[in-house]
Amino acid sequence: MDYRAFGRTGVMVSELCLGCMNFGGVTPETDSFDIMDRAIDAGINFFDTANVYGRGASETVVGKGLRRNGKRDRIVLATKVHGRMDEDDILSAGNNRRHIIQQCDASLKRLQTDYIDLYQLHRANPEIPIDETLRALDDLIRAGKVRYIGASTFPSWRVMESFWVSRELGLNRFVCEQPPYHLLDRSIERELIPLAQSYGLAIIPWSPLARGFLTGKYKRGEPIPGNSRFGSDGGRGAAVERRRDQHFTDRGFDLLDLVTALADEKGCSPSQIALAWVLSKPGVTSPIIGPRTMAHLEDNLGAIDITLTDADHARLDDMAEPELAIVPYYHGRMVNFRASDYGWL
Repeated sequence: MDYRAFGRTGVMVSELCLGCMNFGGVTPETDSFDIMDRAIDAGINFFDTANVYGRGASETVVGKGLRRNGKRDRIVLATKVHGRMDEDDILSAGNNRRHIIQQCDASLKRLQTDYIDLYQLHRANPEIPIDETLRALDDLIRAGKVRYIGASTFPSWRVMESFWVSRELGLNRFVCEQPPYHLLDRSIERELIPLAQSYGLAIIPWSPLARGFLTGKYKRGEPIPGNSRFGSDGGRGAAVERRRDQHFTDRGFDLLDLVTALADEKGCSPSQIALAWVLSKPGVTSPIIGPRTMAHLEDNLGAIDITLTDADHARLDDMAEPELAIVPYYHGRMVNFRASDYGWL
């Protein structure tokens, strides 16, 4: 396992980050503990969760697991705030001071820790002035409850706005952004990656396997399994429906065919090719893997040993064109277009 500088912080994190979204939900507690232990043994020192995952269940399991194995101090522990924690309470969501401070205290209790290494805003909240949000996060750092702050799925201009406000008001600034990034969505290459490289921002991509599509478990022309993430049982919600529309296309399956062909040539799995591609991209710090089972974790760990040549990248670029991408959460919907059509490239 290699380690990379976490932006400009000086903290070194493993090249893979263990995403804990499934823990306490589809992954039982004991299995979650085993996955955490195996990840640490493999050299992963970076865990990511969120308060909204299972409405606190994931954080609770992660806290128990780290207390159980006694390795909390060896882990860069990240969690997030923003999502609604109680459907019956209008105050239980958002990036306002009240909710952020309240939820930080709740996360600390569930995680059984005195501090959170990385506290992230799970999404932007346009209705709330960014100065209120940043002041609350800065207060948490000054109180010793949080070490660093970051964002997830923020447009590039909002990241820059946060930098400007932090500088103007003398507040701690974001050290990372957690965007979606995979072969079917390369939109961050336009602005976010150059921004990150210019300003020392760590990039920790979520969904490097396109929510499992690039593992090869979905087949062209075959029904989507009902119990899968994209199926009728696991694919509820407008966001999942949008991603289903994005991935389950002729272009998506053509790309999957190429990924599978490369995997056959290298004697590995399609998911290892897709993950190795994200790992190899400029500006990326640590892709977040989200194993549901030990077998998933072992497969993901194998990606660090896969080398993609310039020829491999050229083949993938020819199919997964950098200028053809999805702009996520653009005015509440996803938009397909070629940037070159607008003179952007």
